[in-house]
Amino acid sequence: MFKAPFSFNGRIRRTEYGISLIIYFVIHTLISVSVDPITDVQPIILLYIPLLWFIWAQGAKRCHDISRTGWWQIITPYVFWLLIKDGYEWFNQYGDNPKPIIPQQT
Repeated sequence: MFKAPFSFNGRIRRTEYGISLIIYFVIHTLISVSVDPITDVQPIILLYIPLLWFIWAQGAKRCHDISRTGWWQIITPYVFWLLIKDGYEWFNQYGDNPKPIIPQQT
């Protein structure tokens, strides 16, 4: 979990994406509470750029898991769809399935 979190390549599962959203909102809240946006513009920019890069990269990888390009995440309600929709079961153009397929025993 969280292999190359700032990379836009590959696929991730719903669990990792959900944890990424929680991390994003916690850090966003901490930044919002601790930094004054009027007087501390430069620190806000320096703190938000890696945070936004992280959540966009994770969103793009989640889009890849359901065989879509990362651009789909700019549609705001699509974020909720990424939390609900199960990933593509097999290899797709973005890589292998991050969820291992367990063979059924008879």
